[in-house]
Amino acid sequence: MRITRITDLSADGLADYSRLTDVALRRVSEPAGGLYIAESTKVITRALAAGHQPRSVLLQEQWLPDVEPLLTDFPDVPVYVGESAVLEELTGYHLHRGALAAMHRPTLPDPADLLRDARLVVVLEDIVDHTNVGAIFRSVAGLGADAVLISPRCADPLYRRSVRVSMGTVLQVPWTRIPEWDEAAPILHEAGFEIAALALADDAVALDDYVADPPPRVALVLGSEGDGLSRHALGAADRVVTIPMLHGVDSLNVASASAVALWALRARSQRSE
Repeated sequence: MRITRITDLSADGLADYSRLTDVALRRVSEPAGGLYIAESTKVITRALAAGHQPRSVLLQEQWLPDVEPLLTDFPDVPVYVGESAVLEELTGYHLHRGALAAMHRPTLPDPADLLRDARLVVVLEDIVDHTNVGAIFRSVAGLGADAVLISPRCADPLYRRSVRVSMGTVLQVPWTRIPEWDEAAPILHEAGFEIAALALADDAVALDDYVADPPPRVALVLGSEGDGLSRHALGAADRVVTIPMLHGVDSLNVASASAVALWALRARSQRSE
């Protein structure tokens, strides 16, 4: 490994960790030639397994044995090593997970390519909380949806908090951005998907009724934390689906709702098979 002990916090190789802050990453989604930060050896492992290319690694000395085997195929990638206090001064927070890696962002696939062989996809419209985005990706990975499509204003799945909350599954689940609904709805329909909006509405179908006889291909649409789905999303939907609730509670947190709906659709699919 190309190991460099940190003696100067202003060195050019450290700029990714001192200047590419979470705020900067939140403002710029998928920039050309952009980066994202993978936090912890587990997440770095998943990023490399997904074919993502590392630019550099930052860690404490004791984590070198864990990181060394991960970089066998990347002997020229610089590895910056420093004491805990030095790294905290550089990054602004305590690296209790041991290591960070600056990773080159992969090119996002065309939505049509992701939809071609998929049967169940999740569409995230304008969900701005990175924790919710990460939790939804974890549900998608664990409960078997094929891909995630995100709206132009949805939070970045490669934001550090999203990656961490997802346990790195944002690096495993195929995903891409889609255009506004006037273009996105035809893309989904042409691929044979029924657009099922998860929302409250007078004409909504209960989730248990919907999964009793689901269509062959479902695009499950989830809306923002505050306002829910936009009128454009509801207008594009073929059906509105709701999770029946008790005790005067009208809905669940969007991440919890995604898990419930995906489990129900998966359970029905397994019974059919």
